[in-house]
Amino acid sequence: MSIAHRAAVETIATAFLLAAIVGSGIMGERLAGGNVGIALLANSLATGGALIALIIAAGPHSGAHMNPAVTLLAAIHGDLAWGDVPGYVLAQILGAALGVMAAHAMFGMPVLELSQTIRSGPALIFSEYVATLGLLLVVTGIARGKSQAAAYAVAGYIVAAYWFTSSTSFANPAV
Repeated sequence: MSIAHRAAVETIATAFLLAAIVGSGIMGERLAGGNVGIALLANSLATGGALIALIIAAGPHSGAHMNPAVTLLAAIHGDLAWGDVPGYVLAQILGAALGVMAAHAMFGMPVLELSQTIRSGPALIFSEYVATLGLLLVVTGIARGKSQAAAYAVAGYIVAAYWFTSSTSFANPAV
């Protein structure tokens, strides 16, 4: 498969992932009546479900990285040519932006909007380091064993990381 085809799949998969993450976050907040725990539960479960479906669907076409950190790991392990890394990363960043804009449009929000949530400080930076490191460990374990359960392992880890990290586990530099 050409790099253009694989990058297009990465763009689309990343867009749908971010639409699911942001859209379920918006819907969770709207339906939870101020209960942030219920909103986070809805958001994490929707994200996990989307990850399973997207990894299964996009995996055979692009590897379903949807994340620059996973792309770099694939290149380090020799599963992706280094020359393909820039195309994948640009596709993921574009897909992330398109997915967020789509979620905003679906919920009648301004398509381009600055976040009102401050995400800075040592604790959140460390939280993202832990979330991303854990994701890469899961991906590495799957890659080495060529497990058919990759979609479920990655989704399960991300759902859990929403709850055990103070940042709610973006674990994705494209976001």
